[in-house]
Amino acid sequence: MRTEAAQRVELVFSLFDADGNGVIESNDFDLMTGRVLEAAVASDDGAKAAIRAAFRRYWTTLATELDADGDGVITVEEFRPFVLDPQRFGPMIAEFAEALAALGEPDMDGLIERPLFTSLMTAIGFEKANIHALFDAFGPDAEDRITVATWAAGIEDYYAPDMAGIPGDELVSARV
Repeated sequence: MRTEAAQRVELVFSLFDADGNGVIESNDFDLMTGRVLEAAVASDDGAKAAIRAAFRRYWTTLATELDADGDGVITVEEFRPFVLDPQRFGPMIAEFAEALAALGEPDMDGLIERPLFTSLMTAIGFEKANIHALFDAFGPDAEDRITVATWAAGIEDYYAPDMAGIPGDELVSARV
């Protein structure tokens, strides 16, 4: 696994541990889903249902694949070696990427404006300076928008263990 991917794993674990108790559990996904839905007030019910289902599948997949001792929680030790395995997690990541990106375009024009992107990414737990750096790395148009496809692909790249120098690396860079 590339160093950049390892850094992304550590950040994802800390974000998924939404209640900050040191492990990932079902409640963490409920908390994150609630925060994301609060940020997506303009999205339609179908988009909201899709992100709820994607978060639920995310948790179910993690619990099934990574909870080695069956205690209902995932430790960082259980999480690290496996979460970036495209064979095990690729379809789930693709579903999540599509659902989150769609949530960012309530007007269904195929474009995501920076303010909503920032709100959704903040709801997940990323730092604002890193969110803006990521958005800039996606190459927004003159009206400060990116395409849904760009964001969805960026999410999938973020979880790829062999990827480096990708826009998603902006999320793990220290910023002031």
